Amino acid sequence: MKNSLNILIKSPKFVIGASAFLLMMALVLTYPLIHPQDPLEMVGLAFQPPDGDMLLGTDNFGRDIFLELMYGIKTSVKVGLIAGICATVIGLAIGLASGYIGGLWDNILTAVTNIFIVIPSFIILILVSVSINSRSSLITALIIGLTSWPWTARAVRAQTTSLRNRDHVNIAKISGHSTPRIIVFEILPYIASYVVMAFVLQTASGILSEASISMLGLGPYNTISLGILMNWALVFEAPVAGAWWAFIPAALSIAVITFSLYMMNAGMDEIFNPKIRS
Repeated sequence: MKNSLNILIKSPKFVIGASAFLLMMALVLTYPLIHPQDPLEMVGLAFQPPDGDMLLGTDNFGRDIFLELMYGIKTSVKVGLIAGICATVIGLAIGLASGYIGGLWDNILTAVTNIFIVIPSFIILILVSVSINSRSSLITALIIGLTSWPWTARAVRAQTTSLRNRDHVNIAKISGHSTPRIIVFEILPYIASYVVMAFVLQTASGILSEASISMLGLGPYNTISLGILMNWALVFEAPVAGAWWAFIPAALSIAVITFSLYMMNAGMDEIFNPKIRS
């Protein structure tokens, strides 16, 4: 683990991405502690421009947008992380089982994966979100995770298929080790770096998915996220009112977070992908 981190630090892309992400998270976690106000408290007039007291002005209800933005980033990142974990775990389990066991199980799991790939995940996400009356940020994250695992499963299956006939795996089979033990100890360590990269991409995808459905009014209730901030700006016609501060900071935050995650993934890919590294 320590050696891997030392190698990653040598990648400029990874350092830039990780630094941007960590700095934003540090701001998001510390600012509410310094200013412990309720982000939904009305502190000014509707669409009041930025000034010395409120860095990003107010929204349509006269609430401090900068404070809302801090809470929105925190919620969106939390949704992305939970969705990323869920999608990565499901895709990893299906990909490992399909690639190593093969045969009938491979055919069944591949067919299920292909069905989910053919049907646009965003359509499934919208249909499931509409059918659920009460949506918390956790429920939203789980829905996103349950609809975004197929590409990870397909990629992990390809990696596992190339590893299942290696010498160390055959030796483990001859030694009488069980299938779960072989998968966990003989195959999983060889694709661990790829799993981490898949998780980073799934997290970025989860943040974008949450923003997309929240802009449509299908996001979590009783909370603030970046997508919900964008939805409020559209519903209450902030662009028409010329209140750029009501939606541009949220859009830029989404862009910075996802860009930093993609930069981290690109840096890891350069380090761990033999074809790119060579």
